[in-house]
Amino acid sequence: MNTKDMTPREIVKYLDEYIIGQNDAKKAIAIALRNRYRRLLLDEKMREEVTPKNILMIGSTGVGKTEIARRMAKMMNLPFIKVEASKYTEVGFVGRDVESMVRDLVSASLHLVENEYKEVSQNEIQEYILNRITRVLVPPLPDSVSAEKKEEYNLSFEKMKEKVRSGTMDHVKIEIEVQKKMMDSDHGMPPELIKVQESLIKVLSKNQEKIKKEMDIKEAKIVLQEEASEYVLDQEKIKTEALRRAETSGIIFIDEIDKVAVGNNSSRQDPSKEGVQRDLLPIVEGSVVNTKYGPIKTDHILFIAAGAFHLSKPSDLIPELQGRFPIRVELDALKEETMYQILVQTKTSIIKQYQALLKTESIDLVFEDEALRELAKLSYNANQKTEDIGARRLHTVIERVLEDVSFDVDLYQNKEYKVSKELVQEKLENLVENTDLARYIL
Repeated sequence: MNTKDMTPREIVKYLDEYIIGQNDAKKAIAIALRNRYRRLLLDEKMREEVTPKNILMIGSTGVGKTEIARRMAKMMNLPFIKVEASKYTEVGFVGRDVESMVRDLVSASLHLVENEYKEVSQNEIQEYILNRITRVLVPPLPDSVSAEKKEEYNLSFEKMKEKVRSGTMDHVKIEIEVQKKMMDSDHGMPPELIKVQESLIKVLSKNQEKIKKEMDIKEAKIVLQEEASEYVLDQEKIKTEALRRAETSGIIFIDEIDKVAVGNNSSRQDPSKEGVQRDLLPIVEGSVVNTKYGPIKTDHILFIAAGAFHLSKPSDLIPELQGRFPIRVELDALKEETMYQILVQTKTSIIKQYQALLKTESIDLVFEDEALRELAKLSYNANQKTEDIGARRLHTVIERVLEDVSFDVDLYQNKEYKVSKELVQEKLENLVENTDLARYIL
């Protein structure tokens, strides 16, 4: 099934493979994304009227806020970026302005579209690279040679090209012309300078210096990828499509939104938090942001804001911004049983990741069920006694339990390494009980 045709129920079912619980948040995201698909099926006049229902997620760190949004964007191949509200400053202060998040989204969209086009044009790109390398090995003949010589040359060229293609020539050193890389970034740049930079790059690239480098053919195949893509792909078409995708299906995930809430206690010398919110407001409401690829309307970008709200409340955000996030979902803190389910039920759980990693060293890593339950219990206890970092605690404790086998791989090769409840307790129990020590090590 095409992922774009998935119903909200099917979207949630997919998310269940990677994230345990948090059904309210999954449903909210699934409905929001399905509504974007529905909107595209409307007639043009109605389509313009339907704006995204932005989402505010409330929950502690490590409970799955970012993962839900990231998984969805990845599955549906949508332009997605995650930013932290606390990294932005009000206009007039030194730091990143909030419009730069939209420019980052366009860059992410460009990367996404470019990769799609590269995949479709892979054969043409490879042919360009093979021809470039073969021309170095078999230099072209002068135009004045006879037809017979040209035919001989073409046969030699094709034979050499097949050798380059097969990899038998990969070790051969050649000298090849490559272009010097130019800086091409608009991060934190004022909008009025973006077009100036774009114009300068276009002018300079015409006379861009080429340098000769010696390398083996295997390396040349990699180095020439970018040049081949530029030659084969229609860059203007890619830019146009990237802007369209960012406008109609882009997602901006704004984490730590609670850090710019006015109710949060902090130094008066910080750049105005209310100012950041007011700068964010027109972007969320819908405005035009200039990027080096062209202007982009933000009216139909989906914004998902998230925060723990330990020291502030959603109502501490300015009323206008609150009104732009009509859907609110609260994520549950992770219980001991949830921790256990995260270890055994998720499709790419950390347990499966470590088993795959150690398999590359010919070690069979086996976890007893009691050991997994003990890991969940101790992780939960550590979260209760120190800072609650949710599922991220599992990574910390498992790393500590597997430290020896990960280091002494030569001692355990071609063997089974069993993780028992006793081993977990031996490695972790004293640390969890000693709150001061756990605060620094776990």
